[in-house]
Amino acid sequence: MMTDNDRDALVDFLARHVDTQILTHAEVSAFLDFCDFEIIERGQIIADIGEVGESLYFLLDGTAELIVGPTTNEVPVGQIHAGEMLGEMSFFDRQPRNVRMRARSSVRLLRLPREKYNRLRLEHPVFTVLLLEYAIVSLDHLYRRTSTDVAQLNQYIHSMGG
Repeated sequence: MMTDNDRDALVDFLARHVDTQILTHAEVSAFLDFCDFEIIERGQIIADIGEVGESLYFLLDGTAELIVGPTTNEVPVGQIHAGEMLGEMSFFDRQPRNVRMRARSSVRLLRLPREKYNRLRLEHPVFTVLLLEYAIVSLDHLYRRTSTDVAQLNQYIHSMGG
């Protein structure tokens, strides 16, 4: 259950990460009624390979990692930091996930289930547009970090004569 202090902190969080200038404090607070607040302990799976995304996640605190491969031979391929969205690719394209999302540390997140997202689209279309912009920015951050990592690895391999 979310306390009033939790709700105020979450409104402040959203105001830092989503352009809420066109929304009232009450509208931002109302968005929280569509979300579930969750704490995921370090090492727990948030979403797994092969699942179709039925929720969007907003990482409030902590770090999540993206992993490929079977659990016996996992390879980390990216990280999601506080302030970013998780699960948006599978949620929007409805294709099975090709990465596992796991809490790298204890994480606090908001979860927006598909049925509540569909209601949000009808009742608060402006907020839905802001969420789509947020998803694009989160994907951009992930892409830029990943492409930088790949470029550095490629540079290292070439410097070693490979």
